[in-house]
Amino acid sequence: MADIELAISPEKVCAVAALARRFDAKDEVTETDIGSNPADDLQVAVLENHPDDPVLRELVALINGLSEDEQIDLVALTWLGRGDDSIENFDSLRQAASDAHNARTARYLCGTPLLGDYLKEGLAQCDLSCEEFEPGRPDAESPEASGASR
Repeated sequence: MADIELAISPEKVCAVAALARRFDAKDEVTETDIGSNPADDLQVAVLENHPDDPVLRELVALINGLSEDEQIDLVALTWLGRGDDSIENFDSLRQAASDAHNARTARYLCGTPLLGDYLKEGLAQCDLSCEEFEPGRPDAESPEASGASR
């Protein structure tokens, strides 16, 4: 396998993937009158995909905050993870992502179902992983174990 040097860090890819998975978990809006009391509605709106959803806003802000090269690699990793091409042709995927790059990259990626899964698969094909960036890992060092005090 060819060594792939990404413009985007695996940590940033994993952050996008984690937010994308949270966003993908949301359901279609069933209650259009969101002016009611959330406590009375069992706060079901938080599980629905509203246009002003804070997870979506955070995901869009994260992607828009990336450099152009990072956005291009994010799209290329998405396409790689989706199976559009193989790791051996990553440079051509990157070139295609560069050719297609525009101001709507965040919108495009947020509209991609299973984005988080595709990004993780794309990283895996580059021999990278999100394991070290995922909170709550059993082997993650706790503040107590490292001798840090509160």
